[in-house]
Amino acid sequence: MQLGFTFFFTSIMLGVGLAMDAFSVSLANGLNEPKMKKRKMCGVAGVFAFFQALMPMLGWVCIHTIVQYFCAFEKLIPWIALALLGYIGGKMLYEGIKNRSDCDEERKGVGFAALLVQGIATSIDALSVGFTIAEYGAAQALLAAVIIAAVTFVICMGGLYIGKKAGTRLACKAGILGGVILIAIGLEIFITSFIG
Repeated sequence: MQLGFTFFFTSIMLGVGLAMDAFSVSLANGLNEPKMKKRKMCGVAGVFAFFQALMPMLGWVCIHTIVQYFCAFEKLIPWIALALLGYIGGKMLYEGIKNRSDCDEERKGVGFAALLVQGIATSIDALSVGFTIAEYGAAQALLAAVIIAAVTFVICMGGLYIGKKAGTRLACKAGILGGVILIAIGLEIFITSFIG
């Protein structure tokens, strides 16, 4: 495939489609930490962008090397996403309910380990994109992954900004809402994998 309008348009649309789960999780993170600094926001969006670029590249590598193993692993993707997002969302929900009376104290927000789990959970389904870009050469696949990462970064920054604005208004309920959103995303990934 040549680097024309179709290539860039397809890569951008893949980025938008793949970034929706990361957007929702970014929204939840912004809700949970309304005083998040811009540097941390860039780090959060950067982690999501990194994993959204990494997973399609891993999928592409699998297609060109160990495709039979990848096909067996693909069936586990919805279960892994549900487990990871359910765990983090449940923990956020539990802490939100437990700390409802401590409205005024500043919330810690997402830690690095939880952020990595969120990044993996929201991007693991992007492994399948390796199938859609299988006909690309290595350089084209890498460029598509970079475009996907850039689109994800922008979308996640938007989610964080929206979440922060809503989080300051929702105060005590933000942790609960964030946890519910993460659990809902996990269920959505799980359920749609069987419907689609």
